[in-house]
Amino acid sequence: MGSTGAKAMAVLTGEVDIYLHAGGLYEWHSAAAVTVARAGGLHTSRIDGSKLTYNRESSWLPDLLICRRELAATLLGQLHRLEESH
Repeated sequence: MGSTGAKAMAVLTGEVDIYLHAGGLYEWHSAAAVTVARAGGLHTSRIDGSKLTYNRESSWLPDLLICRRELAATLLGQLHRLEESH
């Protein structure tokens, strides 16, 4: 699957449960997809659970998480435990 938009829409349609991107991307790669995902009721955040912010001085986003709301707490907890173990 190519773009962030296509991957986010796969979560929205239920084709996949999560889209996790830890390699970094620019704001313009995710802004529209995040807006549509939020409108569709999905959880969107950084992988540490912090809020995604746009229109900052630096347009670089280190990571992105889009998932169904009911999975967010469990997934973020698992990601936190994984981070602590390294």
